[in-house]
Amino acid sequence: MDHDLDLLQGPWTVAALEVEGQKMPAAMLANGRIVIEGNRFTSTGMGAVYQGTVELRDSTNPRQIDMKFDAGPEKGNINPGIYELEGDTLRLCLATRGAVRPAGFASTPGSGFALETLIRGGALPAEKAKGKARASKAAPVAGSVAPATEFEGEWRLVSGVMDGAAMDQSMVQWVKRVTRGNETTVLAGPQVMLKVEFTTDPSQSPKAIDYRNLAGANKGKIQYGIYEYTGAVLRFNVAAPGAARPADFQGGKGYTLTEWTRASGSQTTGA
Repeated sequence: MDHDLDLLQGPWTVAALEVEGQKMPAAMLANGRIVIEGNRFTSTGMGAVYQGTVELRDSTNPRQIDMKFDAGPEKGNINPGIYELEGDTLRLCLATRGAVRPAGFASTPGSGFALETLIRGGALPAEKAKGKARASKAAPVAGSVAPATEFEGEWRLVSGVMDGAAMDQSMVQWVKRVTRGNETTVLAGPQVMLKVEFTTDPSQSPKAIDYRNLAGANKGKIQYGIYEYTGAVLRFNVAAPGAARPADFQGGKGYTLTEWTRASGSQTTGA
């Protein structure tokens, strides 16, 4: 085994993540873990399981890494990147799309790069992580037993305002929403931002939606929101866990206001 690969063995905790210049909230990273065994990695937390192989080139400056995914949402993809190991801290800068490898440890708007900091220790035991990965393969999203809704399929983010701050458009273009039955997953590139089970009450005005978080720091917590589907645009305004349901689509502090359009070729099979 290569020297650097030997030093990377074991569990790592995701301490910080920045995608295209936008820092991910700490609450999203609470369960982020990576376990490296031999040349294989398993990444768990934040609603998805990723698996694959890692290839290092430690003779370059900066040192290079290729993460080749063979299971999970990124199956078949390769993220070329660079890495830096200092004691118990590992820094990665990865290209989440395309084949252009980052030249430095920076993630700027429009670059497609993700800058990640990991701290040694704290991950799930390897056998448990493997078990979760097997369960993920055995129960694909498409197997949901709940009937399809008007949200069924894949959606692209048009705009977003989180806690009163507008999302940068360079980040917006890489965010998608996938709904199967009564489960929704929101991803920014390969990163799972949200995974929830939902119920709706279209008899209310505005129409009501309730989220039950399935992963992350808010796992098990309920969020109350409202939605509307007018023309080709789907809008949500969802309050933080423990807060009251929004009364309108103004967004603001404590709310997540988003607008979506259906992705090309994605059609609902519900009402």
